[in-house]
Amino acid sequence: MKINFAVIGTSKITETFLEAAGKVAEFRLRGVYSRSMEKAEVFAQKHGAELFFDDLHELAASREIDAVYIASPNSLHVSQSILMLQNGKHVLCEKPVASNLKEFERMRAAAVENHVVLLEAMRNVYSPGFAAIRKHLSKLGSVRRVSFQYCQYSSRYDKFKNGIIENAFNPALSNGALMDIGVYCIHPMAALFGRPLKVASSSLKLSNGIDGAGTVLLEYDGMQGELLYSKISDSKVPSQIQGEKGTMVIREIPNPQTVTIYYRDGKTDNLDIPKAENNMSYEVEEFIKLIEENAYEHPYLQNSQMEMELTDQVRRQQKIIFPADEIQTV
Repeated sequence: MKINFAVIGTSKITETFLEAAGKVAEFRLRGVYSRSMEKAEVFAQKHGAELFFDDLHELAASREIDAVYIASPNSLHVSQSILMLQNGKHVLCEKPVASNLKEFERMRAAAVENHVVLLEAMRNVYSPGFAAIRKHLSKLGSVRRVSFQYCQYSSRYDKFKNGIIENAFNPALSNGALMDIGVYCIHPMAALFGRPLKVASSSLKLSNGIDGAGTVLLEYDGMQGELLYSKISDSKVPSQIQGEKGTMVIREIPNPQTVTIYYRDGKTDNLDIPKAENNMSYEVEEFIKLIEENAYEHPYLQNSQMEMELTDQVRRQQKIIFPADEIQTV
């Protein structure tokens, strides 16, 4: 069965998404939304879509569209998602799914009320690599420390230093290092280990008050967690899950395709994980599967909720405030 998609947003991430989605048999692009009708039409023609919109309400009302991929700025996720969900559209929303927990709870309620699927496009947790991590976790024995990190110097930071503030460093759009790439660490931590008992954090603030990098320390029963993320420096150190019997080394937590277990007796186990140039295809496959199963109350929603709880807590500690924190209406 083909699922007719529309995309909201015509940026580079949407291009990457369509490249991956085009490899999924059930996916069919039918529509494109942009604030500029000209841009929507050009993008639609480029990717073979017949419909283009510059009015979100027209898109929401279209009977030609079954599902929508939302790749707009973070601050717009809640209003756009709820509009689509209330009109019976399934929504695959880019990470982070919302600006804060209250927004996500409203989005989740709209999905359940209208019996449609809401899924956060957290590409790493739907991948075969993440499934392998979960499957082989017991081989480590009692897990004592987890260290997930994602530090990638942003090309937009050079512009920031020259006085040009783009979306990635704009607090008005609910962005910054935590929300842009820190969530790639927070979400899998929550998915694997649940809610921590305690949270402590530290951030490096830039001149406009947004975070350029940060560290989050998590306390679990018998286990410690640390999350390191940065948009102003690179890291070449892999992520790790350390257990009493061995340590699992994950080359890249946002794209876990190379995972090795080092046992205390000197043996190693290189996990057999399929390699994909673009791992966004896995989120599309999982999204379509949920649609076909009518699974609008799926377990992934709980992971996104814990992610929002943790990002809210870190931002409160670090006094990172978004306009969206004060606005709770669509």
